Amino acid sequence: MTRTSRTTARPAGPTPGARTARAPRTRALALAGACVVLVAGLSACGASAADDDDPDHRSFDLPGSTLTIDSDDSALEIVAADDNPSGRIEVTRWFQGTVAVGPDPEVTWAMDGDRLVLRENCSGVVADCSTKHRIEVPRGVAVKVEEKDGSVRARGFRDALSIRTTDGSVRVTDSSGPLELRTGDGSVRAEVTSRTVRTHSGDGSVRLELGVVPDLVESRSGDGSLTIDLPRATYRVETGTGDGAEDVSVPRDDSSPHKVTARTGDGKLTVRTAN
Repeated sequence: MTRTSRTTARPAGPTPGARTARAPRTRALALAGACVVLVAGLSACGASAADDDDPDHRSFDLPGSTLTIDSDDSALEIVAADDNPSGRIEVTRWFQGTVAVGPDPEVTWAMDGDRLVLRENCSGVVADCSTKHRIEVPRGVAVKVEEKDGSVRARGFRDALSIRTTDGSVRVTDSSGPLELRTGDGSVRAEVTSRTVRTHSGDGSVRLELGVVPDLVESRSGDGSLTIDLPRATYRVETGTGDGAEDVSVPRDDSSPHKVTARTGDGKLTVRTAN
């Protein structure tokens, strides 16, 4: 599989922040050919960013207290960092990719105001690429993630966190700020102490484990199970399922200030007291 070289932010490079394949096209064709099976179509070996043992790193200034991460095709790991006195966004990038016939694969990163833009350009015949980013965010920054195609993992947030993916799972841990998690196709899991949690999965399971009594939980799954584990308290619970069983075992009180709304289109719905 073709290794990639780094041209990140070097004046001599063609595009600041870009990383392109180093191997000649003839070599890329030979390597890709070893991974291709011609039956009814073409398939590739499967690139893995984990195989990149020499990742790129870059720091970005943040002009304010909000950050939007705009990613088109990358696995994201987002961490709220205590040990970041500079107040900058620290990004580490892993990448592997080949294209047999077509332009060389390329990954770019750039800060546009308070928006961190991450792009992977990988197209052609037998295009096979994989990208991962680890993003360290200073405390006191509210984060919004817009991910097109890739999983998102986040941890350690005390400030507001919003994650939306078109196609990819979402998992949040060790966080206490307000959460809004949404995916079109993928699972959602949160193990948090947030008092406000809103989640939605179009096609995938949802599992929420709350470590404190929340003020508001709103959760929906179009096609998949929905499980909410809550601390012992009384809750104002509203549920609904189109095609699936319901199991609500938490103490209920219509006058409770702690509201839980849970709905599934097709899947079992469970709201219970955590052990």
